[in-house]
This record gives sequence, structure tokens and C-alpha cells, in this order.
Amino acid sequence: MNKVLFFAHLRDCLSEEFLMVDAKGKTVAELKAEMTESYDLPKMDTVMTAINEEFATNDEVIQDGDVVAFIPPVSGG
Repeated sequence: MNKVLFFAHLRDCLSEEFLMVDAKGKTVAELKAEMTESYDLPKMDTVMTAINEEFATNDEVIQDGDVVAFIPPVSGG
């Protein structure tokens, strides 16, 4: 199982800080697509991903027990 953390507007869309999902063997891109479809999230093309607190590319494969974080771009001023 994997803990998937959501930040900013993604957290607001889910009304949850995280989900527990089985993402073992999936790429980051596959997990993004699955989350978008399953939870009716906005497109995650520009969302950065971290695995175990290190930034990851869309083609990185998720291992069992990894903590995945989706971090959308944020603006401020």
C-alpha cells in the first residue's frame, strides 16, 4: 500500500489530506491518470510529484510502501 498526499486545491477537491492506495508497479503518470479519473480531480499535467520526499518524474515507478505527494503549482504575492 501507498500513502498518497495531496496539497493545495487537490486537497480541497478531495476533502482529504491523503489516501491509501495500491500504486505498486505503476508509474507516476499512471497514478496521476487513475487519481484524476477515480476522484474527479482536475488535470494533473502541471502537478509536481514527490516520492519519499524527493521530486520524481512522470516515468518513475512507484514501489510498495512509497509515500507519494502531489504538489500543484502555487502562486502568491
